[in-house]
Amino acid sequence: MTENIDLITNLELNSLGIAKTPADTRVVVAMSGGVDSSVVAAMLKEQGYDVVGITLQLYDHGVAVQKKGACCAGQDIHDARRVAEAIDIPHYVLDYETRFQDSVMQEFADSYIRGETPIPCVRCNQEVKFKDLLATARDLKADILATGHYVQQRLSGTHAQMYRAVDDLKDQSYFLFATTQDQLDYLRFPLGGMEKDDVRLLAEKYGLQVADKPDSQDICFVPNGNYASIIERLRPGASEAGDIVHLDGEILGQHKGIIHYTIGQRKGIGIGGREPLYVIKLDAAQKRVIVGPKEALKISEITLKEINWLGGQENQKIQEAGQEIQVKVRSTRPPVPATLFLTPDMTAARLELHIPQEGISPGQAAVFYAGDRVLGGGWITSSL
Repeated sequence: MTENIDLITNLELNSLGIAKTPADTRVVVAMSGGVDSSVVAAMLKEQGYDVVGITLQLYDHGVAVQKKGACCAGQDIHDARRVAEAIDIPHYVLDYETRFQDSVMQEFADSYIRGETPIPCVRCNQEVKFKDLLATARDLKADILATGHYVQQRLSGTHAQMYRAVDDLKDQSYFLFATTQDQLDYLRFPLGGMEKDDVRLLAEKYGLQVADKPDSQDICFVPNGNYASIIERLRPGASEAGDIVHLDGEILGQHKGIIHYTIGQRKGIGIGGREPLYVIKLDAAQKRVIVGPKEALKISEITLKEINWLGGQENQKIQEAGQEIQVKVRSTRPPVPATLFLTPDMTAARLELHIPQEGISPGQAAVFYAGDRVLGGGWITSSL
């Protein structure tokens, strides 16, 4: 017995940071049917790990088969199954339709009705993939859950830290800000240190049929980007008419429902014959779309809720004094300098942006960075 204990104690960490041989390390891979997660599964299988693939069916597969360029659809489930067969690993499809609709789709609809601009991909990671799927991986006695997300992870003491991906164009850290410390310690992101072109080359090397498959672009349950039709189906009567109002109080026209508008929108407002106007605010209570000149979009202060903090214990005194950070207020924008003020209980925050930003909307996320390290983030509730 003593010899066995010494052997385990003396084992070096494998490439996934586990003190076991690869053959004794069970890895559940979240397989979406795309090239990234397929390469993760094939790469870990090649390295000798005990790999199990799991694909989640998240919404009606009858509709999904007709949808191209989205994850978790019927065709994608088929592709994941083919990859699993090709690399000879067990593969399971789990029906999470009800959970996905309750946790993601319903909140998506309600958020738009409140005049917000939601990010369902973050909620999906937060409520389904990194909660329910992670629990399933643990039930399968897996040592880790691996995904094809482009984000880096580094060990600091007994805990992992999150960093931006090497491939800046593919970096997904913005969408993973809500990952808790416990989840981050259990997750692995093998592609975070790679360029996307190199990942496709690996897919070709492994002979995967998805090597040339396009990346998913749209929200998976929104066909052709027509999110308003989804909201109307989930919430009949959501498209209530109201006034289009200028910042100066003048009523300029009528709209067919605030769910058809987003902050920062210019085209399709339905007002002509004036200077260029932008959607500045959505007043759900009064059913008003408030418009104004572009300069009115500039925001310098943001309040946040549901803070998820990954900054470590050494940074938990960022309250009245504040801390200089960088923040992303939209997924497609680079980080900008800001001062972060956290509440004593770390659940809410206020951000002072050093450079005013345009098009900031409640329902979006603000993600905190210190260089390439992700410190956490929260959901935008209001802006000034």
